[in-house]
Amino acid sequence: MTRAVVIGATGQIGRAAVGALARDGWEVTALSRGGDRDAGWPGDVRVVRADREDDAALSAAVGEGCDVLVDTVAFGAGHARQLVSLAGRVGSAVVISTLSVYEDDRGRSFDTQTEPDGFPHYPVPLTEAQRTVRPGDASYSAGKVALEQELLAAGDRLPATLLRAGAVHGPYGRTPRELYFVKRNLDGRRRRVLAYGGASRFHPAGVHNIAELVRLAAARPGSRVLNAVDPDAPTVAGIAAAVDAVMGADTEDVLVDGPPPAGPVGDTPWSVPAPVVCDMSAAEHQLGYRPVARYAENLAETVAFIEERLAGRDWREAYPEMFRAYGDLFDYAAEDAWFAAQRG
Repeated sequence: MTRAVVIGATGQIGRAAVGALARDGWEVTALSRGGDRDAGWPGDVRVVRADREDDAALSAAVGEGCDVLVDTVAFGAGHARQLVSLAGRVGSAVVISTLSVYEDDRGRSFDTQTEPDGFPHYPVPLTEAQRTVRPGDASYSAGKVALEQELLAAGDRLPATLLRAGAVHGPYGRTPRELYFVKRNLDGRRRRVLAYGGASRFHPAGVHNIAELVRLAAARPGSRVLNAVDPDAPTVAGIAAAVDAVMGADTEDVLVDGPPPAGPVGDTPWSVPAPVVCDMSAAEHQLGYRPVARYAENLAETVAFIEERLAGRDWREAYPEMFRAYGDLFDYAAEDAWFAAQRG
């Protein structure tokens, strides 16, 4: 039996990663700030309450050593150095990064998307060879690049696999994009406006597929960066239809060419003017990776989790980080006014 320590074990990705490793025969220590246990984990998973910012607590969790350290929440050069400081007791690391590190050939990235013509236009499919933003602490993307570069530079001491995750989906998410369609269906909204003709594609990444990549990388140590997305990249209209199918809803799509026509009307968490679609060949070749699920196959558990969390609560209370990230996603008055203007 080999030993794994998972940081951020009760987060959206961490829960799935702990389960995948434990079921694969690893002796797993699940570290989180709350020290909670997921009901789906095997009983022999060891639970530890600790904050990853506490160097002493993290060192104690690693103990005399582990074969792999999985970090689902690492950010910035400081966290990279913290992990590298454990190199003598850790065989390898698997660390979650993000596809927002990429910039296009004109220097556009997710960090510039609010600027005129600032949204990146990536090659399709997007490979790990695409250049990234500059490392630093100016943005989330820059911090993740700093994390990646620091770990890759220390590959001779601590081999690290960096998994660049796409639009993460699954239960326990704090910013689930599916909320947009789930709440509309619960509110009885039977028409929806979709900008960009409903054809936007923002590559999703299911937690079960990410966990499978973690499991494979744990068994094959190396210094590498890999995309981490689902085998399919459905359009926003396809995602809407998949949510409808799970919920038994009958909804009419009103497709609008180009950007949202009036403020938030037609905008969704997947609405992008250019496709973000990643290539998974590197993970297939280097790890022997095969996806365990397509987007729609695990959608029911995501929808059920969102419905349960929303029950009897204002959505902004249930998902405050979603509100901070996207603003008022459910401005039905603006949408109704736009529909009325079209009839007039």
